[in-house]
Amino acid sequence: MRPYADPRLLDRCAALVGAAATSEGTQRRRRILGVSGAPGAGKTTVVLAVLAAAAVDPRLAGRVAHVPMDGYHLPNAELDRLGRRDRKGAPDTFDVEAYAATLATARSLPRAALRAPSFDHAVGEPAPDTIEVPKDADLVLTEGNYLLLPDGGWPTVRAQLDEVWFCDLGDEQRRSRLIERHVLSGRQADDAAAWVHRSDEANARLVVTGRHEADVVLVDGRVFEGSATP
Repeated sequence: MRPYADPRLLDRCAALVGAAATSEGTQRRRRILGVSGAPGAGKTTVVLAVLAAAAVDPRLAGRVAHVPMDGYHLPNAELDRLGRRDRKGAPDTFDVEAYAATLATARSLPRAALRAPSFDHAVGEPAPDTIEVPKDADLVLTEGNYLLLPDGGWPTVRAQLDEVWFCDLGDEQRRSRLIERHVLSGRQADDAAAWVHRSDEANARLVVTGRHEADVVLVDGRVFEGSATP
């Protein structure tokens, strides 16, 4: 069974794809859709649901690519050099310049196939050039915590996004999901809870300040605020 994707979200994707496919001149460029939200709020769940639904939607099949922000984590050696390894996942532990440059290239004309890094959770490191954005993709989905952050270089990322969705969720449920995720990745339960309350929650407090800047707000994957029709 495919994960649930709110049909209104597919309609928004179809509008972005249609704009990219039917426009003339510089407007023929790819569209970029960002999905933001605090750690554990369901960003990747939403993106994977939309991608699965898009694959069988005649308006979207074969026309949507995926470039997550996770691939732009700084390598652990660089985090060690900077003294930031214990804050991995904070805004200044990503290569914001490279991330913005990738999205800018995805928007540029003439279109070309594009490669981007993914994140290897098994080793906790970015994996260069493991994602391909095909030349014919009209829409690129990208998800990450800090797409609406107003400082630290992140506005250069926001400038590349045609639309942003914000994933929201109650704090207790969100923290529970995060602890479970860390345990599944190998942390002991006490260590997982400590990391969530020390690191993830500090990041979450930054992220939620951008909620009002989003085009659409989602709660557990369903449209809550904002226009459901593009």
